[in-house]
Amino acid sequence: MKQLRIGVLVGLFAVAGVVSWAGARLWDTFGSLPSVPVAAPIVLALIAVVLTATALSLRARLRAQRERQPDAKGVDPMVAARAVVFGQASALVAALIAGMYGGVGVFLAMEQLDVPARRDQAFYAGGSVLAGAGVVAAAFFLERVLKLPEDDDDGNGNGPSAAARA
Repeated sequence: MKQLRIGVLVGLFAVAGVVSWAGARLWDTFGSLPSVPVAAPIVLALIAVVLTATALSLRARLRAQRERQPDAKGVDPMVAARAVVFGQASALVAALIAGMYGGVGVFLAMEQLDVPARRDQAFYAGGSVLAGAGVVAAAFFLERVLKLPEDDDDGNGNGPSAAARA
């Protein structure tokens, strides 16, 4: 399984932001721009909390297993794989959504902050961007917790660390 790359997430955020900003400008010229839902930052923050709680729970279970505590529950490899996939998918979607609301927020900040309703919409959009960053950070933390150690104790010199030594 490949690791998340920050460049892919930043690129996705930037493209979604630019397209969303242009779409907001175009939509506003033809009519009223749809509002940013209040639930957007709340849902993203809840996803970040779930990812963080999952990472902390799995980290504690892995630590107990590593220290050979008698009541330690092991981590099923399928559970770990599903958690990583959930984290990666959440990070990709959060980068897309944060970019989308970021573009709308920039449009609102540049054009319509004098209208109280639009100021609130810009605030919700900014909250969505921050909550999306929280989801990405939680996904990276989960991925770090569940990363397997490299095999450099095989002794034959053909493991992944052999290329690093050469």
